[in-house]
Amino acid sequence: MGSHRKKDGDLVYDYIIVGTGPAGAVLAKTLTDDKKTSVLLLEAGDNNDQDEPIRDSTFAPELEELFFPQYFWQGEGVPQEALDDRSFEWTTGRLSGGGSSINGEQYVRPTSAVLAEWERLLGPLWSPQLALERFKALENFHGISGTSEVHGHNGRIDIRQAPTDPTVMARKLVRAIEQATGFKEIVDYNNPQTPLGPFTRWQLYQMPNGQRESSSTAFLSSDIMTPAGRGVQGRKLRVLYKSTALRILFRQQRAVGVEFLRAGQRVRAHARRKIIVSAGINSPQLLMLSGIGPASMLEQAGIPVIFDNPHVGQNLTNHTLNFATFTTNPLDRPLPLNDPNALYTGGAFLPDPTPGSDQSRRGVQLIGLGSENQLTIAILYLQPKSRGSIQLQNNDPLKIVLADEGFLNNPADMEAVKAIYRTYIRNIAAKLTAIDQRYRLVSPTLDIINNDARLEDFIRQNFDHNHHQQAFLRMAPLREGGVVDRRGHVHGVEDLIVADASIIPFTVDGNTSAAAYLIGYTIAQQLRKK
Repeated sequence: MGSHRKKDGDLVYDYIIVGTGPAGAVLAKTLTDDKKTSVLLLEAGDNNDQDEPIRDSTFAPELEELFFPQYFWQGEGVPQEALDDRSFEWTTGRLSGGGSSINGEQYVRPTSAVLAEWERLLGPLWSPQLALERFKALENFHGISGTSEVHGHNGRIDIRQAPTDPTVMARKLVRAIEQATGFKEIVDYNNPQTPLGPFTRWQLYQMPNGQRESSSTAFLSSDIMTPAGRGVQGRKLRVLYKSTALRILFRQQRAVGVEFLRAGQRVRAHARRKIIVSAGINSPQLLMLSGIGPASMLEQAGIPVIFDNPHVGQNLTNHTLNFATFTTNPLDRPLPLNDPNALYTGGAFLPDPTPGSDQSRRGVQLIGLGSENQLTIAILYLQPKSRGSIQLQNNDPLKIVLADEGFLNNPADMEAVKAIYRTYIRNIAAKLTAIDQRYRLVSPTLDIINNDARLEDFIRQNFDHNHHQQAFLRMAPLREGGVVDRRGHVHGVEDLIVADASIIPFTVDGNTSAAAYLIGYTIAQQLRKK
């Protein structure tokens, strides 16, 4: 059935989806493939796919740091107690494609070890085997792998493995990591058989010409909809831009519609089947404003309680981010002259070096960021134990939430990051200098690494912010801290689904966008079966 207007002027569709990020865009496209199901897709921002900073991949590594305000939600988190009360941005993309339009373009699937944890908690729907098949269905891979049958070549998401010819700088870094860690170079870190080791070629969300591939370019392209947001070739899809969701409308315990702000007007739309929230870091605020969350907080904010769930906004997890900087050989280029869109100068996935950690599991992500006469390694700790929370301040949807990411609140995380510097960075530095004496570690210096108190100070002052927020609307049974069940249905109410990285049940061991695509596609397939 298509959309129509009720007598009071409200819009009516089969499904309403909030957010055009990886999950929302996949859901909108997949659900309307039958040309019978109608979907209203709401996006708070504009479609900026043709803007140079969004289209041109060379902007990607710095887009978040440069903070183009026209592409981002405005926001800041609360001061971080374990980081000398520093605060960081609390933001994501406010444009078609959401976070996938402003991220660093790294395509990193969760490993089988992580997905096996999901399966143990949630059942076979989230098994590593089914996840692999879904990733293959989603991707159009341009690159090489150690084995066949681990990548797809007919999906809508272009993935480019780059560069084809890595630079001398990248090769030196990879050789140093090999020698320092004992892990051999791998070709394809997304191959379930080779999750650990250094590599010269990243897999990037890019078209073959190097331009950014986002959920918008992949799933809301001209063969899906017109520039004005209307489905083509009989597709019953309507995309409304500059439309900010304010709250979900309920009839008793059943979600029946969405109230949103568009061109300064309050508009309502109703759904015959389900409401799907794919708003990323904004999803918990939308749930809480709608009456789903900790009852005491909602009552204090003057919001009628639809379902009391103390887990909403809890369990917030983010990977840590620190850096190590080296001088380089001035003759070594960071990126190939013919491929500036390669973006990164090698990298590695390694186990957590903390004594007693599982050495077969991915715990550390290293990213080579080359520039003129300098090589910086970005260091991500992928298994943090610290947890944060998202709290509502009042019932005003334009009032920012209090987002406390809780960085380093658990002392084990500081110990792990220190171990990364002491074990990996110190040894990589020694091997790099032995390969080419012009490569020298300049930040932190070895005397800092060797001094516990100074290293802790360095880590706190050198700490930066990732946009890898996850797990704050956890997919799990209610008794185990869950907000949604294994199919994304919100506990305690009917016809309301959350599908985005917020429902990740166990921390993914890499960038979060691939997991968000997997979540959106998995839930879409479940809905299509009905």
